[in-house]
Amino acid sequence: MMIRKLILASLLPCLLASASLAGTITGTVRNGTTGKAAAGVEVILIQLQGTMQPVANTKTDSQGRYQFDHPMLGTAPMLIRAVYRGVNYHEPVPPGKTTADVQVFEPTDKTSAFHVTAHAIILQPSGTDLIVAEEFNIQNSTKPPVAYYRADGSFSFSLPADAQLGDVSAMAASGMPVNQTPMDKGKSGQAIAFPFRPGDSEVRLSYRVPYPANQARLAVVSHYAAERVAIFAPPSVQILGDGFSTAGQEQGFNVYLHGSVAANVPVSVFVSGTAPAAPQSSGASNPAGGDDSQNPSVNSRAESGSEAPAASVTTMPARLDSLKWIIVAGFGVLFAFGLFYLWRQPQTAAAPTAADAAPARRKDSAVPKAADLDREVRGSLDGLKDALFRLELRREAGTISQDDYARERERMQKVLRDLVKG
Repeated sequence: MMIRKLILASLLPCLLASASLAGTITGTVRNGTTGKAAAGVEVILIQLQGTMQPVANTKTDSQGRYQFDHPMLGTAPMLIRAVYRGVNYHEPVPPGKTTADVQVFEPTDKTSAFHVTAHAIILQPSGTDLIVAEEFNIQNSTKPPVAYYRADGSFSFSLPADAQLGDVSAMAASGMPVNQTPMDKGKSGQAIAFPFRPGDSEVRLSYRVPYPANQARLAVVSHYAAERVAIFAPPSVQILGDGFSTAGQEQGFNVYLHGSVAANVPVSVFVSGTAPAAPQSSGASNPAGGDDSQNPSVNSRAESGSEAPAASVTTMPARLDSLKWIIVAGFGVLFAFGLFYLWRQPQTAAAPTAADAAPARRKDSAVPKAADLDREVRGSLDGLKDALFRLELRREAGTISQDDYARERERMQKVLRDLVKG
């Protein structure tokens, strides 16, 4: 009995230490412009359950260091926000992460601090509407490095007539997509206030326009000059527009390329055609050699290894059943975004090839891969589509929080980029 008490007494400090570490996050805030530690910077711990809710705050010490102790740390995804000169900088804190360093920059409001290197337009018919997704690749090459930010709108965009705006998000190269609240600038103009750090950033937006009789004339206007513009559309959709040339097919989408486009110059195209044919209700996979990229397989079985049982399509609630093809159509947009990662790499000729993507793979070889998802999809886009479909079902059924949904979707997007590049 005495020996047992001695063992328990010796283990108690270790147990207490591990418990305290599970709810602790430490880090350093550094000024990327000066290269020095940022002292006296406000740091906020944000909970991502339901809404972004601040749960603790502190300030960095003279060495730029901070620490938070909170019971939710280590049990749920959270966010670190550093506020420097009125600009918010974020660093995600997933479960298991115990350190989170944040880099801040001196701000500038000069639009010359960044330029658009690529502008992708993804088209997908959906009933009487045409879903349009735009993605802008933005590069900040300032020296010394500064962050471009304007409280009244760092990035402006316009919507075509009769367009219904959907989601708008922005992300830095090392971050995750953050939903933005657009500011109405009048005359179909919108803007978001997002700090564009040195390096690459992205802005994504989606909207719907009327698509009567399966055809529409679309005029897309960017407030910024773009070095390259591309349109991605399913093979069942035809694109006619001056200055565009066909560049083959990538992952089931036809690619149309255009050279540089000046700021505020409309990119006008005539779009016609229907959405890709829906897969057979039996859920059987396509025959070998078939083009499955535009025909996502909707299996009625739940694959093992998923985080939660997937709803069967054959027993899906009526509300979900009515949405399932809208969900599948949305996959087309997501996969086209994956193609955009290939296409936006510097090129001199036509469509990108595996050889073109190789330098980018070598450059990004140090980026951690989502190994668990990699195994789940078994190195194939088909498996990833199944996983995405299950994730969408869980979101529609309300069995996953919006923040967990966003986190899992971002992880899958990382795998998608790896698969497309590979």
